Amino acid sequence: MLTPDSSQLHEPNIQSPEQPGTIGTPATPNSMKKTSGWFVAIAAGLGGLVSLSLGTYGRIHTPTGQGITSLGFSAVLPMKAWLATGAASLVIVQIISALWMWGRLPGAGSAPRWISQVHRWTGTTAFLLTLPVAYHCLWALGFRDSTPRVLAHSLLGCAFYGIFTTKMLVLHSKRMPGWTLPLMGALLASVLTAIWMTSSLWYFQNFGFPAT
Repeated sequence: MLTPDSSQLHEPNIQSPEQPGTIGTPATPNSMKKTSGWFVAIAAGLGGLVSLSLGTYGRIHTPTGQGITSLGFSAVLPMKAWLATGAASLVIVQIISALWMWGRLPGAGSAPRWISQVHRWTGTTAFLLTLPVAYHCLWALGFRDSTPRVLAHSLLGCAFYGIFTTKMLVLHSKRMPGWTLPLMGALLASVLTAIWMTSSLWYFQNFGFPAT
C-alpha cells in the first residue's frame, strides 16, 4: 500500500551502487525521462481529481447525522476510533518492511522474500480498515470545517485517497522515476498518521479509550 509492492521486488536490496535512488532498472534515455514525468503528472492529476471529488461530495451532500453500522462495536465512534487505530498501527509495519526491502533498515541484512508479502497484505488491510471510517465520515458528517482540527481532518481524509489513487496508478508502471514510489509511500504514511492524530488520538485524549 505505502511503498513498492512485491511484483517489483524480485530481489531484496534492489538499489545498486551505480544507480542511487533508482528501482534497480537501467538508466533511461531523455525521451523516456520526459515520458516518465508526464506519466507521473497525469497520475498525480487523477489522484487530485479523486481528492477534489470526495471533498466536493462531502461539501454538497446533506449529512444524515446518523451512524450507518457499527460492525459489531458498541457504537459508531468506537468503531471509527479503533479501525483508524488499527490502520495507523499497520503503518508502522509498512514503514519497517519497506525500509527492509529497500535495504535501509540498519542491521537487518537482506530482506527475505516473504517480507514483500507482509508489506503487501498489511497495506491492503490498512486500506480496507479506512473504508468504513471514510464512508461514515462522508455520509453521516460530510466535509466539515467547524474547527481547525476538523478542517485538517477533512482535508487529510480527501488527500489520502487521492495519494492512494496516484500510488496505484504508478505502482506497476515502468515509466516512473525511481523516487516516485518512495515519495508516494512516505506521503501515504504521513497523511494516515495525521488522520489518526486528528481523530482517534484526539478522541482518546478527550473521552478516554472507548469500549469495543
